[in-house]
Amino acid sequence: MLENLSAEKIKEEFKSNKTARLVTYMVGGLIVLILGFFLYRIFISGPKNEKSMEAGYVGWNYAGMDSTDMAIDELRGTVKKYDGYVGGENAQYILGRQYMSKGEFKKALKELEGVDVEDTYVRVDAIGLQGDCYSEMKKYPDAVELYIEASEATENDYSTPRWLFKAALVTELKLNDPQKAAEMYQKIKDNYLQFANTKTIDKYINRAKYKKVK
Repeated sequence: MLENLSAEKIKEEFKSNKTARLVTYMVGGLIVLILGFFLYRIFISGPKNEKSMEAGYVGWNYAGMDSTDMAIDELRGTVKKYDGYVGGENAQYILGRQYMSKGEFKKALKELEGVDVEDTYVRVDAIGLQGDCYSEMKKYPDAVELYIEASEATENDYSTPRWLFKAALVTELKLNDPQKAAEMYQKIKDNYLQFANTKTIDKYINRAKYKKVK
């Protein structure tokens, strides 16, 4: 039937049909958003990410040379200028680690909480290191919560048992819940045998299982 309609007729039909207009506007708006996103990635976000990575190199190099104070000075500037970009987020992760090496765990925690990256290793490690900060500050329930979060963030044979093991240790030794810890150790033995063997996990299972709660 459309072939019998003139262009004017189609325009009139469109104007009178609210549903058709709404759908058209929604689709048009979606296309504009998608196009805007890709233009942003190509012309703004992409180049800014590259600049942020270049800006972070000096601080990363200082960190690699154990020049902690110099690394912190450089990294703070990078984080402030490029927050939200790849280099800025990676710099914030390394800055958090530098504060930890100085024993400044509150400052480290603040930086690590702000890390937002796609890189799986950095993202998971930032969560687990927050647990380390809480543990150093003797906030053990918070530490265990974050260790477990890190262990569950991306299941694999490396980070999952590593952070679960830390959760188990703090649960056993600081929260005085050896039975709960024994369950965690057993989970490592059942699912992550290579890690379990390197830690000789059976001795931890037996220690926790037969420990008397004071």
